[in-house]
Amino acid sequence: MPASASPYLWTILLLMASNVFMTFAWYGHLKQLNHKAWFIAALVSWGIALFEYLLQVPANRIGHQVMNVGQLKILQEVITLGIFVSFSIFYLRERLTLDYLWAGLCLLGAVFFIFRARLTGA
Repeated sequence: MPASASPYLWTILLLMASNVFMTFAWYGHLKQLNHKAWFIAALVSWGIALFEYLLQVPANRIGHQVMNVGQLKILQEVITLGIFVSFSIFYLRERLTLDYLWAGLCLLGAVFFIFRARLTGA
């Protein structure tokens, strides 16, 4: 991606990649290390989380050039839910429920309100 690409696009892509790492750090051990002691899972998760931070910190710095912290946080939450739902369905084989839909709709409302000034010009 060229350096001239939108800070929004860079932020979204980096946050998506960082969130994949963080989701594996937080929940991957439930499938892969469930037979190991919790501190082993914690150390492995901590190692995975390092890669998340190497992507998340630049994402937030780039995003903060064009968004405020509240907007960055809501954007992160939307990305988190999207990654988490995919992870829980395809990796952990959890069942998709309507609660994910309701949570997603609440987050869409949060996106609207936090970005309302930009969206409506108000």
